[in-house]
Amino acid sequence: MAYLGFIAVSLLWLLMNAANEKESPESFYVAGRSLSPSLNGFAIAGENISVLTLLGISGNVTLFGYDAFSVAIDTLLAIGVLLFLAQRMRNSGRYTLGDLFSLRAAGPESRTAGNLVTLAITIPLLMVQLHAAGVSTALLVGLSSTQSQIACTVLMGVFVTGVASLGGLRGMSLMHIVKVVFAFTVLIVIAFLSLKSFGWDPGRLLSAAVEKSATPDKYLSPGSWKYSKAFALDPVNVISNHAVLILGTAMLPHLILRVNASRNGRSARRSVTIATVPLGVFVLLLITVGFAAAAVVGGKTTGMVDLFGPSFLVSLASGVVSNGSAASIALVTGVACAVFLAVLTTVASMTFAAAVSLVRDVHMWSKYRSDPGTEVRVVRVVAVAVGTVSVLLTAATHKYPLEFLYSFSLCVSASCIFPALMYSFFWSGFNRRGLLWSVYGGLLLCVILTVFSPIVSGMPFALFPEAHFDWYPLQSPASVSIPAAFLLGWLGSRGSMRSPKPDFRYIEYKTLTGKEIGMRADS
Repeated sequence: MAYLGFIAVSLLWLLMNAANEKESPESFYVAGRSLSPSLNGFAIAGENISVLTLLGISGNVTLFGYDAFSVAIDTLLAIGVLLFLAQRMRNSGRYTLGDLFSLRAAGPESRTAGNLVTLAITIPLLMVQLHAAGVSTALLVGLSSTQSQIACTVLMGVFVTGVASLGGLRGMSLMHIVKVVFAFTVLIVIAFLSLKSFGWDPGRLLSAAVEKSATPDKYLSPGSWKYSKAFALDPVNVISNHAVLILGTAMLPHLILRVNASRNGRSARRSVTIATVPLGVFVLLLITVGFAAAAVVGGKTTGMVDLFGPSFLVSLASGVVSNGSAASIALVTGVACAVFLAVLTTVASMTFAAAVSLVRDVHMWSKYRSDPGTEVRVVRVVAVAVGTVSVLLTAATHKYPLEFLYSFSLCVSASCIFPALMYSFFWSGFNRRGLLWSVYGGLLLCVILTVFSPIVSGMPFALFPEAHFDWYPLQSPASVSIPAAFLLGWLGSRGSMRSPKPDFRYIEYKTLTGKEIGMRADS
């Protein structure tokens, strides 16, 4: 009852924020570019606290120890990449991928490429997040049947779609901050109670985690990850996976939209800097809670954990205090509420970013831009459409393992966005053909190599374990697609007769200062 009441209060607050939103596009999309560094910094940290990180990292640390710990660190390194580009992105005045791609290559082709990349990233990520949300919500309320999990998935999807269509970026920013505070409170309480049960001795807790793990001899060293021995060229596979997590996480469309809600370029850079503090604390808490779950629950009981590990977090919450007591029920309810906020805010942000991209970057909506109120209403309708498609696809594919979609989305982000932005901001010779070759070449390689990789066929954890068309030996295409995207961008630009060099100094000045050449310093 407390969990349902929490959901009702959260939705009521969001509706109140939506009622106060201005009907101007810039206010709705990027909060009028008025968010302070502190507020936006905590919101950026909140964008990285999703159901996959909250449940997935802690669950995987419980099962795989060191290997999952190193993956958790990638989240912080991704913020470093975002910090490197944040000021230039904000100073450019663009906030969708189509906008950013057209910085060096004006025209509908660039905007179409940006829109396709946004959808290729967002829809698979939404499916993975909604699947995890449905499974974890069903487990948290005591339901385990497939029908119950699908019903929870659909209900969570309806909630998220409503939030994405009604609330603008400012309202979602406040919800992200609430989520950060709430998740921190729950994790800190669980971490302290876990340490208390081991006499406040972290060494005893870690020793117990090693003893109860599935692989005690490898738990604190590389090699216990479930994919470690499944792929050929394992060192290359490890490097490829880390590159995908770092570059892909940094370049997600909803994070790019969030950065551009800052007041100016320096504010954007400061926002990302501030975000590293709560995000670092969050990663540290997840690692602590993961080791505590291994020590209290035991990593050998692998049958009770699904892909994202929600049952371990619930078992830990009920195991660190007397099971069935009021404190135990309150702690499990707190975990349920934190999971709900993680789903609600992160998935809504992704849906919202996809809707903004569709309306801003697709030519067919241009007739609505003359009326700001109409444009905002169109974005709301498109958000409902994106959310509905994602929910239907997730429900239809519920019985299939969807983990490969997460890897695919991050690979597209790393291969199609990062090379294009690096060339756009730093190379004077970049042009339209180079952009299109880089973006479409990277996207095509991601699709082809993912389809023919072991995460789709040939392995016990693959989408089609009985089939065998896995001629590509690595888990992620990144080791091929990222260098190829850079190479295609260079070849396409070098092979074109058209040279944008005379214009690059204007773009460079604007991305460095946020001003046009010729503007007064005090303007």
